[in-house]
Amino acid sequence: MNNTTTILSIETSCDETGVSIVQYNKTTQKYTVLSDSLNSQVEIHKEFGGVFPMVAKREHGNNLTGLLTHCLENVVSIDGSSIDKKNIDFELINREKELTEKIQTELENTSSLLLKIPEIDYIAVTRGPGLEPALWVGLSFAKFLSKLWQKPMLPINHMEGHISSVLLDTESSHIEFPSLALLISGGHTELVDIENWGKYKIIGKTRDDAVGEAYDKAARILGLSYPGGPLIAAKAKKLRESAVESDIQFKKNQFLIKLPRPMQHSQDLDLSFSGLKTAVLYMVRDLKKNQSVENLPEEIIDLICHEFENSVSEVLISKLNFANKSGNRKYKNLIVAGGVISNEFLKENIQNWCLKNNINFLKPEKSLATDNAVMIALAAIVGLNNKYVSIINPNDKAFLEIKPDGDWSLNNI
Repeated sequence: MNNTTTILSIETSCDETGVSIVQYNKTTQKYTVLSDSLNSQVEIHKEFGGVFPMVAKREHGNNLTGLLTHCLENVVSIDGSSIDKKNIDFELINREKELTEKIQTELENTSSLLLKIPEIDYIAVTRGPGLEPALWVGLSFAKFLSKLWQKPMLPINHMEGHISSVLLDTESSHIEFPSLALLISGGHTELVDIENWGKYKIIGKTRDDAVGEAYDKAARILGLSYPGGPLIAAKAKKLRESAVESDIQFKKNQFLIKLPRPMQHSQDLDLSFSGLKTAVLYMVRDLKKNQSVENLPEEIIDLICHEFENSVSEVLISKLNFANKSGNRKYKNLIVAGGVISNEFLKENIQNWCLKNNINFLKPEKSLATDNAVMIALAAIVGLNNKYVSIINPNDKAFLEIKPDGDWSLNNI
């Protein structure tokens, strides 16, 4: 009996293209990343001030084949079988121009790794949520490989991937339930009650902008480049390190810098950050008018960044307080995942909240804080171990029918 499960995983939900190979040992219950390749499109999307879906789709098509071959090299052994190029069906990817061209070019090499069947057990791929044009590329590629190599395919929820990302930390590999998850990224902000693996209930979410989206929009208003979240965080951090809080507050009062804490006292778990972004817009407009300037001084921008970050932190902490006190759950863990957890100020405040409330704080390692393929493989292994993930064989009727679901909710796993 095989003691290991090896997953090839693909992630293309937004603007990161990811391919990884992860192995799980059933005896030791440990996860090992055999290979991981990730390509970020941040520099490409800067000119748009955000992610442009059709550009993301194009870049996924350009990148996937190269990332896959990089992962396969010297990592996964080959079972000795070769693929006859005459039997390759390109119909599964014909909607993806760039992907088709890259695969065809790759297959001109008779020693291409695509023509060798790797010793993997499954191909996991993000089905949603995310940008549907981007999701289509990854799903089409997964179908192509599944058919080519006759390996079963596992459609995975991107948000469950974020939850599962904490498993790679050896101290977090055995998670006790019930747990609470706070998922904060550029596209999503959700509070999730986790009864067990596969049993998720979204108990709160943003009604408009996600946390990361609000950071980027506020940064754009302040004249900062995309992605703006890290730049706001850096400016706020610089101010905290150079002055005491009382002096910072004095300066804020001097310039009338005060932002709202949206829905902080709403007595529910929903969030809203669109109004916070709009408040920044009006504040910048008024400050420019009062100071008779076209561009605000750096000192004022730093103060606004500090106030913005304080607002976001206080809102998130208020929702964690409400979640912890309003239900019948005694949460054992708080799982915080998604790109925004890279923000040191938010992470530190949430971790301190956990200490005060005797709740274990779990977060992914830094390399898994962004969108990536490793977390998709981890979610696939969790789904297999708990027998709820859909296993779709390349000859099943469902194989051709499966499509991306840009709005796939954790409630519907």
